[in-house]
Amino acid sequence: MFIVEETIAGPEAAQIPVQRGESLLEAAVRYAEERHWDVFPGTWLETVDGVQVCSCGQSACAVPGAHPAGEDWATRATGSATVARRMWSEQPNASILLPTGHTFDAIDVPESAGLLALARMERMDLTLGPVTWTPDRRMQFFVLPGASVKVPDLVRKLGWSPLTLDLTTLGEGQYVAAPPTRYGTRGPVQWARRPTAANRWLPDAEELISPLAYACGRDGRR
Repeated sequence: MFIVEETIAGPEAAQIPVQRGESLLEAAVRYAEERHWDVFPGTWLETVDGVQVCSCGQSACAVPGAHPAGEDWATRATGSATVARRMWSEQPNASILLPTGHTFDAIDVPESAGLLALARMERMDLTLGPVTWTPDRRMQFFVLPGASVKVPDLVRKLGWSPLTLDLTTLGEGQYVAAPPTRYGTRGPVQWARRPTAANRWLPDAEELISPLAYACGRDGRR
Protein backbone atom coordinates (compact mmCIF):
# COMPACT_ATOMS: atom_id res chain seq x y z
CA MET A 1 0.00 0.00 0.00
CA PHE A 2 1.12 3.58 -0.55
CA ILE A 3 2.59 5.55 2.34
CA VAL A 4 1.25 9.08 2.62
CA GLU A 5 4.08 11.42 3.53
CA GLU A 6 2.71 14.91 2.96
CA THR A 7 0.00 16.76 1.10
CA ILE A 8 0.01 19.30 -1.69
CA ALA A 9 -2.54 22.02 -1.10
CA GLY A 10 -4.66 23.28 -3.96
CA PRO A 11 -7.55 25.67 -4.59
CA GLU A 12 -10.30 25.67 -1.97
CA ALA A 13 -8.24 23.36 0.29
CA ALA A 14 -8.36 20.35 -2.04
CA GLN A 15 -5.31 18.22 -1.34
CA ILE A 16 -3.27 15.55 -3.09
CA PRO A 17 -1.34 13.00 -1.05
CA VAL A 18 2.29 12.48 -1.94
CA GLN A 19 2.76 8.71 -2.02
CA ARG A 20 5.68 6.33 -1.99
CA GLY A 21 6.30 2.76 -1.03
CA GLU A 22 5.12 0.37 -3.79
CA SER A 23 7.18 -1.06 -6.65
CA LEU A 24 6.02 -0.92 -10.25
CA LEU A 25 5.66 -4.71 -10.30
CA GLU A 26 3.56 -4.76 -7.13
CA ALA A 27 1.33 -1.96 -8.39
CA ALA A 28 0.81 -3.51 -11.84
CA VAL A 29 -0.14 -6.86 -10.32
CA ARG A 30 -2.51 -5.20 -7.85
CA TYR A 31 -4.28 -3.22 -10.59
CA ALA A 32 -4.90 -6.41 -12.56
CA GLU A 33 -5.75 -8.58 -9.56
CA GLU A 34 -7.81 -6.22 -7.41
CA ARG A 35 -9.31 -3.77 -9.92
CA HIS A 36 -9.46 -6.06 -12.97
CA TRP A 37 -7.83 -3.32 -15.04
CA ASP A 38 -5.84 -4.20 -18.14
CA VAL A 39 -2.20 -3.14 -17.80
CA PHE A 40 0.75 -3.07 -20.15
CA PRO A 41 4.42 -2.12 -19.69
CA GLY A 42 5.66 1.01 -21.39
CA THR A 43 9.06 2.62 -21.67
CA TRP A 44 11.37 3.09 -18.71
CA LEU A 45 14.11 5.40 -17.51
CA GLU A 46 17.77 4.64 -18.09
CA THR A 47 20.79 6.46 -16.68
CA VAL A 48 23.26 7.58 -19.35
CA ASP A 49 26.31 9.60 -18.27
CA GLY A 50 24.55 10.38 -15.00
CA VAL A 51 21.39 11.63 -16.71
CA GLN A 52 18.03 9.85 -16.76
CA VAL A 53 16.75 9.34 -20.30
CA CYS A 54 13.84 7.47 -21.86
CA SER A 55 14.45 3.95 -23.12
CA CYS A 56 12.90 5.01 -26.46
CA GLY A 57 16.20 6.75 -27.27
CA GLN A 58 14.63 10.11 -28.17
CA SER A 59 16.55 12.91 -26.48
CA ALA A 60 13.53 15.22 -26.72
CA CYS A 61 10.99 12.67 -25.47
CA ALA A 62 7.94 14.56 -24.14
CA VAL A 63 7.10 12.00 -21.46
CA PRO A 64 10.34 10.11 -20.76
CA GLY A 65 9.69 6.69 -19.28
CA ALA A 66 5.91 7.01 -19.47
CA HIS A 67 4.65 6.07 -22.92
CA PRO A 68 4.13 2.88 -24.98
CA ALA A 69 7.28 1.12 -26.11
CA GLY A 70 5.84 0.15 -29.50
CA GLU A 71 2.87 0.54 -31.80
CA ASP A 72 1.56 -2.89 -30.80
CA TRP A 73 0.96 -1.78 -27.21
CA ALA A 74 -2.78 -2.56 -27.32
CA THR A 75 -2.09 -6.23 -28.03
CA ARG A 76 0.18 -6.46 -24.99
CA ALA A 77 -2.42 -5.28 -22.49
CA THR A 78 -3.44 -7.95 -20.01
CA GLY A 79 -5.90 -8.33 -17.18
CA SER A 80 -4.04 -11.34 -15.80
CA ALA A 81 -2.08 -10.76 -12.61
CA THR A 82 0.15 -13.72 -13.50
CA VAL A 83 1.04 -12.28 -16.91
CA ALA A 84 1.54 -8.82 -15.39
CA ARG A 85 3.96 -10.27 -12.84
CA ARG A 86 5.94 -11.97 -15.61
CA MET A 87 6.04 -8.79 -17.74
CA TRP A 88 7.37 -6.57 -14.94
CA SER A 89 9.73 -9.29 -13.72
CA GLU A 90 11.35 -9.10 -17.16
CA GLN A 91 11.60 -5.29 -17.01
CA PRO A 92 11.02 -4.05 -13.43
CA ASN A 93 11.45 -0.39 -14.38
CA ALA A 94 8.81 -0.33 -17.12
CA SER A 95 6.08 2.26 -16.68
CA ILE A 96 2.55 1.08 -15.89
CA LEU A 97 0.09 2.09 -18.58
CA LEU A 98 -3.66 1.44 -18.48
CA PRO A 99 -5.62 1.33 -21.75
CA THR A 100 -8.81 3.39 -21.68
CA GLY A 101 -12.07 2.57 -23.43
CA HIS A 102 -12.64 -0.89 -21.94
CA THR A 103 -13.06 -0.87 -18.16
CA PHE A 104 -12.94 2.91 -17.85
CA ASP A 105 -12.50 6.19 -19.70
CA ALA A 106 -10.67 9.16 -18.19
CA ILE A 107 -11.58 12.84 -18.26
CA ASP A 108 -8.34 14.83 -18.44
CA VAL A 109 -8.17 18.43 -17.15
CA PRO A 110 -5.49 20.87 -15.94
CA GLU A 111 -4.36 20.44 -12.35
CA SER A 112 -5.78 23.80 -11.25
CA ALA A 113 -9.21 22.98 -12.67
CA GLY A 114 -9.09 19.45 -11.29
CA LEU A 115 -8.37 20.64 -7.76
CA LEU A 116 -11.21 23.15 -7.95
CA ALA A 117 -13.57 20.50 -9.31
CA LEU A 118 -12.57 18.05 -6.56
CA ALA A 119 -13.42 20.58 -3.88
CA ARG A 120 -16.81 21.26 -5.49
CA MET A 121 -17.53 17.54 -5.92
CA GLU A 122 -16.79 16.90 -2.26
CA ARG A 123 -19.19 19.67 -1.22
CA MET A 124 -21.81 18.19 -3.55
CA ASP A 125 -21.16 14.74 -2.01
CA LEU A 126 -20.63 13.22 -5.46
CA THR A 127 -19.35 9.67 -5.73
CA LEU A 128 -15.91 9.73 -7.32
CA GLY A 129 -13.84 7.07 -8.99
CA PRO A 130 -10.04 7.04 -8.85
CA VAL A 131 -8.31 10.27 -9.91
CA THR A 132 -4.67 10.57 -10.98
CA TRP A 133 -2.38 13.57 -10.78
CA THR A 134 0.52 13.67 -13.24
CA PRO A 135 3.86 15.51 -13.09
CA ASP A 136 2.87 17.57 -16.16
CA ARG A 137 0.15 19.15 -14.01
CA ARG A 138 -2.85 17.26 -15.34
CA MET A 139 -5.56 15.33 -13.50
CA GLN A 140 -7.52 12.39 -14.87
CA PHE A 141 -10.92 11.38 -13.48
CA PHE A 142 -11.84 7.73 -14.09
CA VAL A 143 -15.42 7.25 -15.31
CA LEU A 144 -17.46 4.54 -16.99
CA PRO A 145 -16.51 3.60 -20.56
CA GLY A 146 -18.29 5.53 -23.31
CA ALA A 147 -17.50 8.96 -21.91
CA SER A 148 -15.39 9.91 -24.92
CA VAL A 149 -18.51 9.71 -27.08
CA LYS A 150 -20.93 11.57 -24.82
CA VAL A 151 -18.78 14.27 -23.18
CA PRO A 152 -18.79 16.77 -26.09
CA ASP A 153 -22.60 16.84 -26.15
CA LEU A 154 -22.78 17.05 -22.36
CA VAL A 155 -20.45 20.06 -22.41
CA ARG A 156 -22.57 21.78 -25.09
CA LYS A 157 -25.74 21.21 -23.04
CA LEU A 158 -24.06 23.06 -20.18
CA GLY A 159 -23.54 26.05 -22.46
CA TRP A 160 -19.85 25.56 -23.23
CA SER A 161 -18.10 24.91 -26.51
CA PRO A 162 -15.87 21.83 -26.23
CA LEU A 163 -13.25 23.72 -28.22
CA THR A 164 -12.96 26.45 -25.58
CA LEU A 165 -12.33 24.17 -22.60
CA ASP A 166 -9.07 22.46 -21.75
CA LEU A 167 -10.98 19.22 -21.13
CA THR A 168 -10.45 16.02 -23.08
CA THR A 169 -11.67 12.46 -22.68
CA LEU A 170 -9.42 9.44 -23.13
CA GLY A 171 -11.26 6.43 -24.55
CA GLU A 172 -10.76 3.61 -27.03
CA GLY A 173 -7.21 3.43 -28.38
CA GLN A 174 -5.74 5.67 -25.67
CA TYR A 175 -4.20 5.14 -22.25
CA VAL A 176 -3.23 6.72 -18.94
CA ALA A 177 -0.06 6.29 -16.90
CA ALA A 178 -0.69 4.81 -13.45
CA PRO A 179 1.16 5.39 -10.16
CA PRO A 180 4.01 5.03 -9.39
CA THR A 181 5.14 5.60 -13.00
CA ARG A 182 7.68 8.45 -13.27
CA TYR A 183 7.89 11.17 -15.92
CA GLY A 184 11.66 11.53 -16.19
CA THR A 185 12.98 13.88 -13.50
CA ARG A 186 9.57 15.50 -13.04
CA GLY A 187 8.43 12.90 -10.54
CA PRO A 188 5.82 10.14 -10.29
CA VAL A 189 2.17 9.93 -11.20
CA GLN A 190 0.16 9.94 -7.97
CA TRP A 191 -3.36 9.18 -6.85
CA ALA A 192 -5.35 12.30 -6.03
CA ARG A 193 -8.12 9.85 -5.11
CA ARG A 194 -6.73 6.35 -4.82
CA PRO A 195 -8.60 3.16 -5.79
CA THR A 196 -10.55 1.77 -2.83
CA ALA A 197 -13.39 -0.64 -2.24
CA ALA A 198 -15.69 2.39 -1.99
CA ASN A 199 -14.99 3.58 -5.55
CA ARG A 200 -14.87 0.20 -7.30
CA TRP A 201 -18.06 1.22 -9.15
CA LEU A 202 -17.21 4.16 -11.37
CA PRO A 203 -19.41 7.21 -11.90
CA ASP A 204 -20.88 8.08 -15.28
CA ALA A 205 -19.32 11.08 -17.01
CA GLU A 206 -22.68 12.84 -16.76
CA GLU A 207 -22.37 12.89 -12.96
CA LEU A 208 -19.03 14.74 -12.98
CA ILE A 209 -19.11 16.86 -16.11
CA SER A 210 -20.83 19.92 -14.61
CA PRO A 211 -18.19 20.68 -11.91
CA LEU A 212 -15.38 19.73 -14.32
CA ALA A 213 -16.65 21.99 -17.11
CA TYR A 214 -17.28 24.84 -14.66
CA ALA A 215 -13.77 24.51 -13.23
CA CYS A 216 -12.16 24.40 -16.68
CA GLY A 217 -14.19 27.42 -17.79
CA ARG A 218 -13.17 29.39 -14.73
CA ASP A 219 -9.56 28.27 -15.14
CA GLY A 220 -9.55 29.41 -18.77
CA ARG A 221 -10.64 32.95 -17.81
CA ARG A 222 -7.65 33.53 -15.52
